[in-house]
Amino acid sequence: MPSRLAVLASGRGSNLQAIIDHFDNIARERVAKVVLVASNRADSPALIRAATASIDIAHFDGADDGTQLLALLQKFRIDLVVLAGYLKRIPSKVIHEYAGRIINIHPALLPAFGGEGMYGARVHEAVIAAGAKESGVTVHLVDDDYDRGPILAQWRVPVEKSDTAESLAARVLNVEHIVYPRTVEMVAMLQQLESKTSS
Repeated sequence: MPSRLAVLASGRGSNLQAIIDHFDNIARERVAKVVLVASNRADSPALIRAATASIDIAHFDGADDGTQLLALLQKFRIDLVVLAGYLKRIPSKVIHEYAGRIINIHPALLPAFGGEGMYGARVHEAVIAAGAKESGVTVHLVDDDYDRGPILAQWRVPVEKSDTAESLAARVLNVEHIVYPRTVEMVAMLQQLESKTSS
């Protein structure tokens, strides 16, 4: 039985598309399936991507204390929550209910260049301003502290002398599309193994 994934997204949804494509294209037995895409923005392009792929979509209030989001996740019997460009803090009650089952990707090598307010172009601008020789992507579990959950995977990307925030962001995003779906698959497989072992 495939793990049931909910993807939370606020923006364009390119990582969402990479995840959908990955699980649609792998030849071996499917270990996970995106069954819900939800956003705090009713006009998020990610919702259009999901609807086009015949995946259920939902909009919820990002200022909610977590009650609305938790009810949504429980309604769809979600096993894993995947954040793909979701720019709001996950409420504590959701984190505690889904402890060890919420995954995020960050466009830098955590713990560097992480924390509250560090997302999108801000991250790449900070990397360049610091004179860092490399950046990359980090996939991690979500806990109550911004970008501090256990790291699951990292991939390094060189920073070129000619880089702008835009050029570095594009190179990092290409790597995100490779690393993120495979890490989600790994977590889903481990979850299923643990479930079989404990049953």
